[in-house]
Amino acid sequence: MNHAILMHKNKFFANLQRTDCSVLFKVKKTCCLFMALIMSIFLLHTTTVSAEQQKSGESTGAEYTFGAGDILEVSVFGEPEISKKVFVRIDGKISLPLIGDVQATDTTATILAKTISGKLVKFVEDPNVTVILSESKSKVYYILGQIKTPGEYLINQPISVLQAIAKAGGLLEWAKKSKIMIVSRPGSSQKITYFDYDDFLGGANIGQNVTINSGDTIVIP
Repeated sequence: MNHAILMHKNKFFANLQRTDCSVLFKVKKTCCLFMALIMSIFLLHTTTVSAEQQKSGESTGAEYTFGAGDILEVSVFGEPEISKKVFVRIDGKISLPLIGDVQATDTTATILAKTISGKLVKFVEDPNVTVILSESKSKVYYILGQIKTPGEYLINQPISVLQAIAKAGGLLEWAKKSKIMIVSRPGSSQKITYFDYDDFLGGANIGQNVTINSGDTIVIP
């Protein structure tokens, strides 16, 4: 009798052990499938972000356009008397020896160099002109409202809404984080876009973290 009970007990625990192993195997298999799914989503997201960054890099790779306030260095090879550092005036022009005023705003270094060369041919044989941006002072944006350090900021490199907020010291305690406004510069096709700080940090609507353009104003209510 005792022997039969013992055998039944051993059989019961053996079945239980096999059941536990089967359940454990199924759980491990499910976990592996879940992790594989998560990794696939992550890799897809990473690929998408990389593609967006590459497109962004291509778009921001455009040559800088000069504006009033910029300081340029104009060099004419072999002509030190003409070569000089110049300031782009409020009327958008620079002044150089021999040729006088030259329109500089809304042009690039390549275009301006060609323009100067075209004017210098009357005075210099086959002029070799190089234009370099010495100091960028024309590209600015503004940030105001519930921010630690409101004011005017220079754009020395591409900057997003989140980066602009960080540069200004961060939001104040009572800022309405879901209603941050980006007002495009006057004179352009003026529009207002919105940035939801908490949504972005939570991974929602990542595209709202746009690049700030010169003349834009960020308003934090």
